[in-house]
Amino acid sequence: METVTLWRPTGPHELALVEASGWRAWPPRLSDQPIFYPVLNEDYTVRIARDWNVKASGVGYVTRFEVDKVFLDQYHVQQAGGQTILEYWIPAEELEEFNRHIVGPIEVVREFR
Repeated sequence: METVTLWRPTGPHELALVEASGWRAWPPRLSDQPIFYPVLNEDYTVRIARDWNVKASGVGYVTRFEVDKVFLDQYHVQQAGGQTILEYWIPAEELEEFNRHIVGPIEVVREFR
């Protein structure tokens, strides 16, 4: 199975929920979060975790995970700013199905305090 590597900047609350899932799923979105946006490159994820998550909650994590490419192909890559700021926009109501197509565990690869 071909997979796509995705990244996500994560704060401590969301990471605790990921850990509670056995490192296999992202938690449901909050009512004011209509999309889940995994990122396509580590550099952008680092900037968010370091510059935003740390300010907001004292710690920021960079996570990495794999998703089945055939499933992911139904979504379009979104450019959310500069040329390297690329994300998928997964509607909140589709996150449960998205989670079923994660291959392997969600991993923490960097931590900022």
